[in-house]
Amino acid sequence: MIMPVILWTDALIFLLAAVVVVFILYARSKPHIRAPWRRVFSGKVAAASVVILLAFVLVGLLDSMHFRLPLAANGDSGEIHYAGEVLSTLDVLVGPLRTQVEKTYSAPFATHLFSMETMEREDGSKVRDYPRLVYGASGLGVAVEGKTGDIFKRSLLAVVETLLASVLLLLIMSAWLGRRHGQPVVATAKTILQDALSIPWRTILLTLSLLILLLFLAINLAAAYHVLGTDKVGQDVFYLSLKSIRTGLVIGTLTTLIMLPFAIFTGILAGYARGWIDDVVQYVYTTLNSIPGVLLIAAAILMLQVFIANHADYFETTVERADIRLLFLCIILGITSWTGLCRLLRGEALKLREAEYIQAAVCFGVAHGKIITRHILPNVMHVVLITVVLDFSSLVLAEAVLSYVGVGVDPTMNSWGNMINGARLEMAREPVVWWSLLAAFLFMFVLVLAANLFSDAVRDAFDPRTRSR
Repeated sequence: MIMPVILWTDALIFLLAAVVVVFILYARSKPHIRAPWRRVFSGKVAAASVVILLAFVLVGLLDSMHFRLPLAANGDSGEIHYAGEVLSTLDVLVGPLRTQVEKTYSAPFATHLFSMETMEREDGSKVRDYPRLVYGASGLGVAVEGKTGDIFKRSLLAVVETLLASVLLLLIMSAWLGRRHGQPVVATAKTILQDALSIPWRTILLTLSLLILLLFLAINLAAAYHVLGTDKVGQDVFYLSLKSIRTGLVIGTLTTLIMLPFAIFTGILAGYARGWIDDVVQYVYTTLNSIPGVLLIAAAILMLQVFIANHADYFETTVERADIRLLFLCIILGITSWTGLCRLLRGEALKLREAEYIQAAVCFGVAHGKIITRHILPNVMHVVLITVVLDFSSLVLAEAVLSYVGVGVDPTMNSWGNMINGARLEMAREPVVWWSLLAAFLFMFVLVLAANLFSDAVRDAFDPRTRSR
């Protein structure tokens, strides 16, 4: 029986997911909340971005379900011992990508190692040549002339599987929408393909089909080849890129979760109360803004490293040690990034407290706490939402930069920043090892681009000034 392992970041991730689900259920019953979100999803670009973001989130959630496998029984003892390696559900799903480790670098879809080695022939003579990969293109045997045809057949199979899955997805979507609108399935499918609905279901269908195509290509090709090559120690770069998704999402979401309560409380309180409270809040965030953020993060991470080194017995596995560092990095980023939202909320609260309905509530003796929660907080939530979505992209990029300079996540943790940091020295060699850097760039680019496009749609829908124009 497996032993579940619940890391601190795992618990916070699923807590955040539960909060999002509760908010969706709450928003469905509130027309004034549902209306702007409907405007968000009525745009084709926003709808496609949401589908891509949900795909990243799904990978991150699968990689957040950790456990340890039991070891084989030794002797007559009934005690169960567990392996020191912590796995995730994603590790089980990707199968051989995790275990098929080569000797060192190999290029994407390669059949031999990237570097020449001295090999001994059967007759005892030695020759300099490129060694054959152990797992890459292993189905072709020693002869690799059929590699192009094998890749083509596997890709064609993925296309056929995608077409079948897309048709099935269209039927499911048509049945669901047809039931809601009281229309036949065929008529609803025709309406979807003509893009005649208020929600761009055709765009959603095309985006899902593209993701399904990439999924089937990965299943068919990654099982036989290293589609993005291998790194210095022979690990599959595609597997490392998938594992890095969780780190990027944790940095982007948990930092926001840590920063939001403090920024909302201090910003609204400073703008509404004014006086010495406003002066104290301004002094605090002005002081924090004057400290270079990278130096503060570096100092905090170095102190944490000393603590971990002196108390190694507190952490049973290396994954737990790396997780604590990741959580601490989120806390430090939250401490250094709350000031911008606090300043915005202070300005909004200063403006709202002078509104007539706020002044009337004060005159009637309504408690200040009720005024803040009933009148000011709901009217600044659009600022909070826009800021949160916009900051997500910058936080994902911040992780890459911090890991690159050595003060980011633990070196044993998979992240795009660590991939870039590991590939920077290889860019100077001849020939250039370029695929690790390219893989990290592509995954990070797609995630940040989708988040930016979605944030633009959220800003247009929730910002009253943009909406009025």
